[in-house]
Amino acid sequence: MDTLILSRIQFGANISFHILFPTITIALGWVLLFFKLRFNATGDTKWMDAYRFWVKVFALSFAMGVVSGITMSFQFGTNWPGFMETVGNIAGPLLAYEVLTAFFLEAVFLGIMLFGFSRVPGWLHTLSTFLVAFGTTMSAFWILVLNSWMHTPVGFEMRDGVAFATDWWAIIFNPSMPYRLAHMLLASGLTVAFLVAGLSAFRWLVGDRSGGVRATMKTGLYLGALLIPLQIFMGDMHGLNTLEHQPQKVAAMEGNWETRSNVPLLLFAIPDEEARENRHEIGIPNLASIILKHKAEGVVPGLNEFVTEEGEVMHPPVAPVFWSFRIMVGTGMAMLLLSWFGAVMMLRRKRGVEGLPKPLLWVLVPMSFSGWVATLAGWYTTEIGRQPWLVQGVLTTEMAVADVPAPFVGTTLTAYLLIYVLLLTAYISVLFYLARKAVDGDLPKPRAPLSGQSITHQVAAE
Repeated sequence: MDTLILSRIQFGANISFHILFPTITIALGWVLLFFKLRFNATGDTKWMDAYRFWVKVFALSFAMGVVSGITMSFQFGTNWPGFMETVGNIAGPLLAYEVLTAFFLEAVFLGIMLFGFSRVPGWLHTLSTFLVAFGTTMSAFWILVLNSWMHTPVGFEMRDGVAFATDWWAIIFNPSMPYRLAHMLLASGLTVAFLVAGLSAFRWLVGDRSGGVRATMKTGLYLGALLIPLQIFMGDMHGLNTLEHQPQKVAAMEGNWETRSNVPLLLFAIPDEEARENRHEIGIPNLASIILKHKAEGVVPGLNEFVTEEGEVMHPPVAPVFWSFRIMVGTGMAMLLLSWFGAVMMLRRKRGVEGLPKPLLWVLVPMSFSGWVATLAGWYTTEIGRQPWLVQGVLTTEMAVADVPAPFVGTTLTAYLLIYVLLLTAYISVLFYLARKAVDGDLPKPRAPLSGQSITHQVAAE
């Protein structure tokens, strides 16, 4: 493999590892705030038990996200210098805004959130939880602004091969940003919903019948059942926006080679890029046209439209985009069925968690990380679907890659992969260790909070 493909794999591996942890912390901060507000309102210790357990998961995930993010950012210089040389006037300030408005906010109040619940007034601890949650969301906002601009660049002009901003408002609120941001925030919410439900199911199965587990199980399943329909709707809106601005990506997602009407929705196919056709197609007639154009006669662009007269292919590799899209949708359908089934069981039987069938609990345990699967599949659909462009219509990946010998990149790629496998294994192991430790009752009890909370809350904390 040459330097270009190795550098792409290396950055893909780094960002795949990194995105796992912000996907958790973005939504988990708000879930923690919900637990804290419920404790403040009711004085019920189950909510503080839930908070104490999941704040440890948040801290671990936050630390992993920070470290992996630093590693990833170095690659802008080591592997992709052409990126900053060409669009650094736009990318640089957006990344700086993320640090100034989000990372500093998280760093300042994270310590109070983690260690201050028995050392500061209750209102201050609740405020700190809110500010950390707000900071993680602002971080996602600025990163998604930059990523969206790379897909739908506007508000700039090129001077001697360098991009200069002409309208920051247009850059920030570029055409795909609202859809991409909403889609990602909902993905984070679903990731956390199933992580909370899955680890709670594990604790229940190994014997923890505490109120905290009951509360978190309900929270996870109800949150998943609420968010998945919203995600399906937003995914449809995002797809229509992508069809408008990046039709070649949608053509690859659908495995559609010729621009035509009455396009079927392919459930299975093996795209053959050499023959420029699909093999072993299984599809639902007209459904792709109905979804994308809202009528069976709707014309959907084909991949052959994005080949130049000289034979240069200007569309993404088809198979990775085609299959990653189906993995994302399939995982989403599994989330829909499980969360709705679990929510209905709890409501109809009126027994709470006891109303859940045991097989469902066993299925929820591996589904703890289904949000990761769906997020990565969606991310690959989006980012591979942008190829051969790094910034759509402005800069290709080939133009931006560093002139570094391929063996150097291969060596660092191997080191990264080995470290990431070890870290990911350790992370998952620690999550289940914390769950078992909570079952055994080994988590330390908090000291009584200082002034600022009611006597009821102080007694409950004791």
